Amino acid sequence: MNKNTTLTLFILISISVWPFASTHADELHVAVAANFSLAGRDIAYSFSQLYDHDVIVSSASTGKLYAQILHGAPYDVLLAADAVRPHLLEEGGQAIPGSRFTYAVGRLVLWSPTENIVGADGAVLQTDAFRHLAIANPELAPYGLAARQTLQTLGLWDALQPRIVKGESISQSFQFVVTRNAELGFVAAAQLSGAFVQAGSRWEVPATLHKPIEQQAIIIQDSKAARDFTAYLQSAAAREMISSYGYGITGGN
Repeated sequence: MNKNTTLTLFILISISVWPFASTHADELHVAVAANFSLAGRDIAYSFSQLYDHDVIVSSASTGKLYAQILHGAPYDVLLAADAVRPHLLEEGGQAIPGSRFTYAVGRLVLWSPTENIVGADGAVLQTDAFRHLAIANPELAPYGLAARQTLQTLGLWDALQPRIVKGESISQSFQFVVTRNAELGFVAAAQLSGAFVQAGSRWEVPATLHKPIEQQAIIIQDSKAARDFTAYLQSAAAREMISSYGYGITGGN
């Protein structure tokens, strides 16, 4: 495999869309960072049961969603995996000023579906026990950026270049590991919340090894539906769901 090869998986598409329809007329388009796709789907469903709004959820890497918004994609709300792009949208006039807030703090995990490969200290990264290490593209995905920062802090970024495979999003890098195209990879803790991925071995990356993965939401197109959704995202019920997926919770912008 060539250096920094991006594998292609036909079972995965870069943008996933889930419609949550009711009998009501108001429609809300929510762009959700790939790491938050499962939690975002559940929150959108719960929201649609309580409010008179239909919800369409589109999921991709934060970088890709940001680019789509800049090119006029009709999203009403963005749930990003970082604070940088919501800030840029607000500063650039592509989002509603004052609507930006932190809805979750991401957690990075080094994971393998195989038992006893990844130890509690991540020392496997300094061994020859694997051929390929999956990460999300650091230029597009905040979790990929956190993975790169972790490897740089450990002094391993340059040494591991021949073994790194990059997914466009954290979802794609996760699939590389699930399908064993890579023996291990940096994934979001939320992706390991399902029963089928409880097996294997993992290392919860200390937050001191990378900058905080502060995930912010912002309203792109102002409407009652967008305001209702972002208010619900900050409710106790939504925060409990977010926490159940392994995210940290904080308040403020």
